[in-house]
Amino acid sequence: MKVRLAKKAGFCMGVRRAMEMVLAEANKREGPIFTFGPLIHNKQVLDLLELKDVTAVEDITGLEEGTLLIRAHGISPRQRGILRSSGLKIIDATCPRVARVQAIIRYHTNKGYTPVIVGDKDHAEVTGLMGYGNGRARVINSPSEVSDLPETDRLFVVAQTTHNEESYREITDAIKKRYPAALVFDTICDATRDRQDEVRAMAGNVDGIVVVGGYHSGNTRRLAQVSEATGLPTFHVETEKELDKGKLSSMEVIGVTAGASTPNWMIKNVVREIEAIRSSRETFLGRWIRQAFKFLHLSNVLVAIGAFSISHAAAILSGRRPDLIHPLLAFFYVYAMRVLNRFLDKGASTYNDPERAAFYRRHRIFLILSGIASIIGALFISFHMGPAIFMAVAGLCILGILYSIPIVPISLRHLWRYSKIKDVPGSKTLLEALAWAAIITLLPLLEPNRIDWPTAIISFYTILAMAYVRSAFYDILQIQGDLIVGVESLPITLGEKKTMLILKWVVISVAPLLIAGTILDLVTPFSFLMLLCFFSLSLCLLAYEKRRIDPGPIIEYLVEGNLFLAGLFGLIWQMLS
Repeated sequence: MKVRLAKKAGFCMGVRRAMEMVLAEANKREGPIFTFGPLIHNKQVLDLLELKDVTAVEDITGLEEGTLLIRAHGISPRQRGILRSSGLKIIDATCPRVARVQAIIRYHTNKGYTPVIVGDKDHAEVTGLMGYGNGRARVINSPSEVSDLPETDRLFVVAQTTHNEESYREITDAIKKRYPAALVFDTICDATRDRQDEVRAMAGNVDGIVVVGGYHSGNTRRLAQVSEATGLPTFHVETEKELDKGKLSSMEVIGVTAGASTPNWMIKNVVREIEAIRSSRETFLGRWIRQAFKFLHLSNVLVAIGAFSISHAAAILSGRRPDLIHPLLAFFYVYAMRVLNRFLDKGASTYNDPERAAFYRRHRIFLILSGIASIIGALFISFHMGPAIFMAVAGLCILGILYSIPIVPISLRHLWRYSKIKDVPGSKTLLEALAWAAIITLLPLLEPNRIDWPTAIISFYTILAMAYVRSAFYDILQIQGDLIVGVESLPITLGEKKTMLILKWVVISVAPLLIAGTILDLVTPFSFLMLLCFFSLSLCLLAYEKRRIDPGPIIEYLVEGNLFLAGLFGLIWQMLS
């Protein structure tokens, strides 16, 4: 079954910000944590937060210590005053877009205008907004309610940030007819508008739409309503277990979108379940090719082939005669470390990549055996390359496995907060890149008559840079899951913006090094083709940063594709030389 996933599916900025704030606080473990009301309208996320000892409360009476987080929906000024006088540590996670609406209401109400809020009167956001209207705010939800508004010549209108855009337009048109001088503010969040527009745009390209999200989530229900209005079969589900596979199997292409309070792992689970449905119109060959590619991706064979490709390119860059031995060594090492470390440290993968986590559970025996066989293969190849290389590969394998294993004795862990190498903030990104660079560019230096330090340094840094950017970028995509399990990755430690800035400088720094190396005849002119790979990588970063491509399989494949691009360039160069 083919799936078209909406680009804007999942957490909006405000919800993501609130989740990151509460999870960052929970990972500190410095006392009880509360949210003033449910953080978001998603039962599965709330259950997860309970496991992290984050409790939702409606009343703070009796709470004397701890941290209280104001959710993205915002609260009224009166409630804010009560919370501030409670003695609790207050963290304000009000969505900036909601805060803007609050400011509009406060300002114009103080100017003597009567506020009209278009939205659901019982919604937490609307309840908070009403508090800024000095008791004069009116809430309506349909054009028919305009006649119930008071007579006034000073009136302004705002919308709940997640309201249906078409409904808001109909209501404001009715208001303008009765109150020509009324001030109308466009306060519907861009994320809400974009999601609804995407659903309408999908209508001509899919056979049905699945909307993922909580049944109590207003913006998710409105997405389902927008979908139904297009005439397409629409399925609103909370989890993949609720999918109507019988009806979906009669379709060929399914569109999937999700509300602003739906986490990535729930969307991925639904997509995985839909893709597993066999469409009555799908050919055997098409299904076989898709499943074969997915197997290679989920098993980490593809990334290992990427290591093979970049190893071949590194040999040409440094002027060595390309062979199969060094790329095979890189393939075996990368595959073994990727597979075995996932079994040793499987916490975050449940949320970052639930499809891969399920794949590993189903094929546990095969993957463990193939991982061990890859270590044996790497050691066998290195043994025949010489004792120095054998010892180096054995050492890298031991270090790779130790990465996810506690190395600090239990009796001493109270003295040091990190029991594993992976617990050190940002260690995963750097150590993975160093391992790639070492296995690909440093091992050849241990062979007789192969020490050429200037060339080795340039080659080492080039591979290190590509592997580092690749690894750190994936960390950015996996912030959500890493926060849940408490992994202190580079983006969590420094923030996404600073991490992106570092990656840009790493990419930029490669260019002068490769150009200078070519001019000084330290590396081959193949360096200019390697620069194209880094240019392509920089375009991926830019596309993600500008949200031209949203987090998902496409951006991951594009980033991973640069490894294969380098290998392809190397093959063409070798054939033409």
